[in-house]
Amino acid sequence: MHRSSGKSKNSKASHAPKQKISYEKKADPAISEYSTSSLNWLRKAEFLMSAPKLNLCVEDTGYEIAFAGRSNAGKSSAINALTNQKQLARASKKPGRTQMINFFSLGNPDQRLVDLPGYGYAAVPEAMKIVWQKELENYLIHRKSLQGLVLLMDIRHPLQHFDVMMLEWAYSRHLFVHVLLTKADKLNRGPANKALLEVQQQLKKMKLNFSIQLFSSLNKQGLEELASVMAGRLNYTLDKTLGFDLDAIPELSADDIEDEFIDQDAEADLDVENIDGNINEKPE
Repeated sequence: MHRSSGKSKNSKASHAPKQKISYEKKADPAISEYSTSSLNWLRKAEFLMSAPKLNLCVEDTGYEIAFAGRSNAGKSSAINALTNQKQLARASKKPGRTQMINFFSLGNPDQRLVDLPGYGYAAVPEAMKIVWQKELENYLIHRKSLQGLVLLMDIRHPLQHFDVMMLEWAYSRHLFVHVLLTKADKLNRGPANKALLEVQQQLKKMKLNFSIQLFSSLNKQGLEELASVMAGRLNYTLDKTLGFDLDAIPELSADDIEDEFIDQDAEADLDVENIDGNINEKPE
């Protein structure tokens, strides 16, 4: 006789819940520790000096990395967010200082962050632009302590004419560049990642092998990644004596973002297309 199982024909056998498999790459604890320590180190930033000419700059020793980009790319906001000081970049700018090279020490005069005037905005007399053009060229070509550039571009308007010229010029000089797609908070996650991929592909087509990331001063996106890149170029060694709480960084409001800086603190229009006669020539 057939023994009944006690279950109806339509009943489904119970199954153990399926185990969810994650394909996400786990962060390396050592890398994470270096990133947070790097951020903590950058909080030590202090205004050092401004210089109108190369021969008046800080002594050319140690390591420095310079921030460059269009006038409305969010350069000052990025520096302030990175150093956890709302007024650091703006407070260091007195009338006329935007045509100068601004130096910030990072707890050590031989480790520096450099703020270069923005380009692409006509705000100074032509004669002054020509003078500054020459000084910028002198700085980028002859500054031995310069370890590379952080080139900022608005994620909604990347790879503008002057941006491409600066990238090609840096490539021709074998100068390290880390591209920052700023104001990533202006786009949703999907469109932002799509924009990142498109810029990566365009750089690849131009044979410009530079690192690139998303960044937002408003919501603190990308701070640790940028800090790690800078620390590596500036010869920073891990400091295990200090902790760092990313949530302790004060929120930036829209008023703190650099878009409005143009009206109150116009930056020099740097004609990067004419920096060095070989700007469009790539090395063999």
